Amino acid sequence: MIRILLPLAAASLFTATSVSPGASTPIQPVAPHPVPAILSHSNAPALDDATIVAIFDAANTADIETGDLAAKKGSTKEVRDMGHMFATAHRAVRQKGRDLAKKLGITPTPPANDNSAAMQAKVMANLRSKSGPAFDRAYLQHEVDFHQAVIKAVTTTLLPAIQNPELKKFVEGVAPAFQAHLQKAQKLLSEQK
Repeated sequence: MIRILLPLAAASLFTATSVSPGASTPIQPVAPHPVPAILSHSNAPALDDATIVAIFDAANTADIETGDLAAKKGSTKEVRDMGHMFATAHRAVRQKGRDLAKKLGITPTPPANDNSAAMQAKVMANLRSKSGPAFDRAYLQHEVDFHQAVIKAVTTTLLPAIQNPELKKFVEGVAPAFQAHLQKAQKLLSEQK
């Protein structure tokens, strides 16, 4: 059985400091960032569609918030544009998910012990504390880590657990956008100096 300590807890809390290719300064951790992470627990209930919808909604909401912040605080046009693009795309996907849940009669139910709001607040506070190129690097690294974790959670845990065929088709349909966001963030991060 699977227990979600998910919605936005950390699969990898990005505690190590790394350097992006070509960067002259290390990328500092953004703080425990909210990346969907599903940790197994032997005696926990299995995921159901209502919980999966809540997880999916929370992941989109988190990236809307960080994207909006980057659209305002990014020190380069590329980072601001990417933040705006990510926030816009995730808003659209979140709304489509909410509309589908309503149509299917699914009431999103966050997992027990959900600490995603607290984790997201830490991410946002950490990002807000940065400026200039340091903000750009921290934001981009967060987006890389976040999208890697989302893709892993969706492919290994969420999709296999979805029962409703229409919901499964929807999640499968948006998966390529998550991959495209990951690639965009990786590209911009690799170009940081």
